[in-house]
Order: sequence, then C-alpha cells, then structure tokens
Amino acid sequence: MNLKREFPRIPFYKDFRKWCNWGKDLMDLHLNYEEVKPFKLNVITSDSKSKQKEEVKRLIEEVKEPEQMYPYLPRIKAKLKADKEHGIIEIDELTTISGVPKEAWEYKLGNRSAIEWILDQYKEKKPSDPTIAEKFNTYKFADYKDKVIDLIKRVTTVSVETMKIIKQMEEEKE
Repeated sequence: MNLKREFPRIPFYKDFRKWCNWGKDLMDLHLNYEEVKPFKLNVITSDSKSKQKEEVKRLIEEVKEPEQMYPYLPRIKAKLKADKEHGIIEIDELTTISGVPKEAWEYKLGNRSAIEWILDQYKEKKPSDPTIAEKFNTYKFADYKDKVIDLIKRVTTVSVETMKIIKQMEEEKE
C-alpha cells in the first residue's frame, strides 16, 4: 500500500469498538513503556569475581599506586546474550536474568524480538578508528547495567501484554 497516493485501508469488523479499545491499549502500552509495571524476572547475581575485584582495589589503594594502574584492574565482562528456549539472559559475568516467558520473545521489532533489540543496543562496540577509540570511546556497560535490567523487565511486560492483545485480535477475526 502506498500511503502517499492512497488512504490507509481500515477493516471494519462487527464489534469495531472492541478493536478501538485494543488499539488504545496497545498505544498506551507502547508509548508509556517506561511507566509500565516491571515483569517479575529472577535476577541472579554472583559475587565471586566482584570480591576479587574489591580485594585488588583495596590492595592498590593501600600501596598508593599511580592512577595509571586503574585501567589494568580486572573488569567484569558484559555478555548480553539470550537463550530463548530456557528464558535466560546473561547480562555480564556475574548477573543472569531468568524466567523470561516465551511470549516475550514472540513480539518482534522487525526481524528480532524487543528484548534482543535492547541487548544489541547496549553492547559495548569498539570504534575502528584508533583515535576515536582512544579519546572518545567512554561508554562502559557497567554504568548502565541497572538501567538495562529495569528496561528488560518493563519491555518484557510490554511484550507479554502486546502478545495477549494480538492473540485476542486473532481469535476475534476468525
């Protein structure tokens, strides 16, 4: 359909008011995704590597090493990988989210789910230009970790609720 030359084709169903309400519900969900109640996902945090990191930091502070030593501290590596079958998301080496329902993976933005889109957008990407990588690449996933976990919980709610409404629409069509 070419919207520049034609009007959009809106199908008229028997109970058009019901379809309007579903549209309003979907619009409200998607526009106000930041205020949606977060989905109850299990956030599992291991502290084995963080204890090691704290110990190294304490030792460095005792010795009063110069600032140049800080970049060589062990970093917690961001993974941002999803296992759809088991409903698990690996955030980093220490944090895992479990309990993501299968319906959340069904809601797609283009060719991937909304959750996968978030995981891809927050990955650390190193610029190919060495000058830019050295002087301007200040993004560190650790600064946004809590924000990403909260966003994943909210987008999971939006995805599940969207799929419920879409299934109701499909049942009504038949």
